[in-house]
Amino acid sequence: MDDKRLSNVRHQLVLAERERLTLDGVIHVESFDDQEIVLETELGGLVVQGEDLHIKELNLETGNLLVQGYITSVEYLGDSLGKKSKGLLARLFR
Repeated sequence: MDDKRLSNVRHQLVLAERERLTLDGVIHVESFDDQEIVLETELGGLVVQGEDLHIKELNLETGNLLVQGYITSVEYLGDSLGKKSKGLLARLFR
C-alpha cells in the first residue's frame, strides 16, 4: 500500500477480552447479524465473526463502531467491499 495513502488513513481496531471491539475508520456497514458483521473501512473490507454480536454504537460521520459479543475472528478482505458486492450482484442478475 502506498505510504502517501496510508498517511491520510485513520483506522484503528481495539479488541478487549474478545468481547468488546472498537473500530475507527468505518465507512459503511454492508450487513450484520448476531454471528457476522461485514463492513468497509478506510483500509478495505472487514468481516467480524462471533456469537451474540451486537452493534452498540455506530457513527459513520466520525467512522466509529462499537461491537459487543464473543468475537471469534476478525478478517481483512484486502479489497473494497463495493467491488466485491457489485461483482456478485452482476453475476446473479445476468
